[in-house]
Amino acid sequence: MSDRECDDVEGAQEIIMAELTLVSPSQRPLQPLVEGALQNELRLLEAGIRRSELRLQEFEIRYGLSTADFIQRYENDELEETLEFAEWIGEYRLKERLLEKADILRAIRFAN
Repeated sequence: MSDRECDDVEGAQEIIMAELTLVSPSQRPLQPLVEGALQNELRLLEAGIRRSELRLQEFEIRYGLSTADFIQRYENDELEETLEFAEWIGEYRLKERLLEKADILRAIRFAN
């Protein structure tokens, strides 16, 4: 994998793109296989995001507090440390990582 830097025409923003070259001894085209694998991974990530959202809703209902409000109060040390709160913050962080990975997969484009 090699990194390539591209400058915006306006010069105001720099975009760093990753490029990947795949080589296979098979005569079959790789692109459909890779596209299918990426779509499958995206479906798994989206399922994980939905599960995480449901879990976060359970915490919100149980404590009568939105996750955004909980995070703010937690980070400001307004809440005591409990196992439940550790699970809530962990679920929030998990969802954020899954969203980030899904966004990366959605942005992948094939050069050819």
